Amino acid sequence: TARLALVLGILSAFGPLSIDMYLPGLPAIAREFGVETAAAQQTLSAFFIGLALGQLVYGPLSDRLGRRRPLLFGCAVYALACLGCFLSPFLGGLILLRFAMALGACAGMVITRSVVRDLFDQRESARMYSLLVLVMGLAPILAPLVGGQLLLFWGWRVIFLVLSAFGLLCVALVYFGLPESLPAERRTRQSAGAVLRSYGRLLTDSRFMGYTVAGGLASAAMFSYISGSPFVFIELNGVPPERYGLLFGTNAVGLIIASQLNRWLLERYRGSQILVSAITVTAVSSLLLVVSAVTGLGGFPGMLFVLFFCIASTGLVGPNTTAGAMAPYARQAGSASAMLGAIQFGLGATASALVGLLFNGTAVPMAATIALCGVGSFIVLQLLVMRPLRVSAES
Repeated sequence: TARLALVLGILSAFGPLSIDMYLPGLPAIAREFGVETAAAQQTLSAFFIGLALGQLVYGPLSDRLGRRRPLLFGCAVYALACLGCFLSPFLGGLILLRFAMALGACAGMVITRSVVRDLFDQRESARMYSLLVLVMGLAPILAPLVGGQLLLFWGWRVIFLVLSAFGLLCVALVYFGLPESLPAERRTRQSAGAVLRSYGRLLTDSRFMGYTVAGGLASAAMFSYISGSPFVFIELNGVPPERYGLLFGTNAVGLIIASQLNRWLLERYRGSQILVSAITVTAVSSLLLVVSAVTGLGGFPGMLFVLFFCIASTGLVGPNTTAGAMAPYARQAGSASAMLGAIQFGLGATASALVGLLFNGTAVPMAATIALCGVGSFIVLQLLVMRPLRVSAES
């Protein structure tokens, strides 16, 4: 189990590494191409869109072909796209190649969830997802630190060369270290029409959508922070790019601690109970963040304090919403994982783009988008998950 968690955790880190390592370089990218920071943020939005769309393909494909072959293909695509980013001569090409990076990266992200569902039930899946966060959570701590140092000494392009090497490492990990978790007799051979009908059933399953959208909005709050923090930290508050990773990593440490607390709490409480408390923390802290951004109350340290709780709470939200959504779909784990990931990263892409569209030279667009997502997550959970559970218990 420990070896499996290590391999799957590394594969799940495609997203955090691809996003967080180059975040300190966004202002430098904008300067090199002669554009505003908001334009450079389109490389981030393109990545989120690619993650959302690509998962819809890899999910059913892995249900049909098994988990290993699509994983190997995705890792190889990722490595090549990163090399292209290293060589890109203009911003438009970088945006397109970031989209291609996402199409490779999402294989690792969607299929790891499917592998966990292949092997574990709902409670053990939630514990396993929390263990993956322990491994994957090192990425948001180390990535901006490493990215900041690479930026300081060699420039932003070298960051993509390092990411390309990571893609090749993942090819080797899958080939030599990840056994096939879906034997041939359990694979589904659906036509394109059957896949679309399967997605349609997922979209009309209120329980699945409740867990998925609630978790997706909580994640979108974090993506809003990821998109807006380079400007708020570096440009607005004068944090040196090479030290940006220290502040970013502090919030990642909180996320890891929360995810491991979740493993302990699951031995004593139901996942739904933990989820309600965690999303309440997300919603309340996000509203306090808006107050801080609008009034200046507490200054930059006060904003960082509130952000810590807002981001850390997602370490409790993510494992429990994922396990809850995936639980009924053992036979269609790939498709369910794909739809879950597509919706969540689609919400993340929308939130990231909204931060850029509302850009006004202050921290308010980032804070307001985080609050919109945090409060929305709480409302969706109450309406689509907790209310039906209470009605069922009363009847």
